[in-house]
Amino acid sequence: MSVRVCCVCQRPLEEGARSIGRRLYCDEHYAKVTRGRGHLWQSGWALVAALVGFVLLVVGIDSFAQPTLEGRSLVVAGVVLSLVPAVLWLVFFYLQDRLEPEPKRYVAGIFVLGALLAGAVGIPLVNDLFQVREWLYESPLVHLVGGILVIGFIQEFLKYAAVRYTLFDSAEFDERIDGIIYGTAAGLGYATMLNIHYVVSNAGVDLSVGVIRMVITSLAQASFAGIVGYFLAQDKFEGKPVWWMPCGLALAAVLNGLFIFVRDLAMVRGLEFNPWNGLIVATLIALIILAALFWLMRRANQATLAEA
Repeated sequence: MSVRVCCVCQRPLEEGARSIGRRLYCDEHYAKVTRGRGHLWQSGWALVAALVGFVLLVVGIDSFAQPTLEGRSLVVAGVVLSLVPAVLWLVFFYLQDRLEPEPKRYVAGIFVLGALLAGAVGIPLVNDLFQVREWLYESPLVHLVGGILVIGFIQEFLKYAAVRYTLFDSAEFDERIDGIIYGTAAGLGYATMLNIHYVVSNAGVDLSVGVIRMVITSLAQASFAGIVGYFLAQDKFEGKPVWWMPCGLALAAVLNGLFIFVRDLAMVRGLEFNPWNGLIVATLIALIILAALFWLMRRANQATLAEA
């Protein structure tokens, strides 16, 4: 006879223990899995606004003060700017963490792992193995398909791997919302490495254009990673079918590729380049995905409580 245990803490359970899908829970972790955390979403929306405000601040300083930077100082300034979106996110995370504590070392570890996977695997695969820059812009169809099948799937799988093969089976991953928190951390780590690579490979960047691109990258990577995190959470806490997670990865990859296509189309019109259009697209996508994830998470919690 098999022992009935909580799928989070592994404590033995008595007959009549609560369940979600095919997973059994003790009373403590059942309550955690089904509770809402509205303040987290408020922090998320505030973070999007703060990132846009950061862009306006840097562009304003660059326009009025016109700092003279070149060589190493330009690279250093670019690297510092590339870290700011992650710092802002960590500040907002800390503020909401006062109400619902999460182990900071795990969140920081997933962030660092996302950055390392981007630098050691993601960027070399996209730029060196597949040499995307050589063929991506040959035609609109190639641009769209390449963005999905190469860039999208590589990036989203690595974010998935950062969570799935580390904290997924940990007792610290004990709420549905944790999937989105850890997924977003991996996405922001990935975005930070992309931004640093962008600065270093170009030996520095124009401050105004550079900061817009950095925030675009951070908003997009964090948003799509949030989708991956949602699917991971549902898979852990409800025991979804085998096709569930591949579908989640495919959805995130498709949205990633579509975003790349729409972003580039919006930013480049003929010989004109307007990065502000890309920022508008990224902000709208981040807000839409955030709202969708909030609705899905609340709906899942309500459905579980209704069944109980």
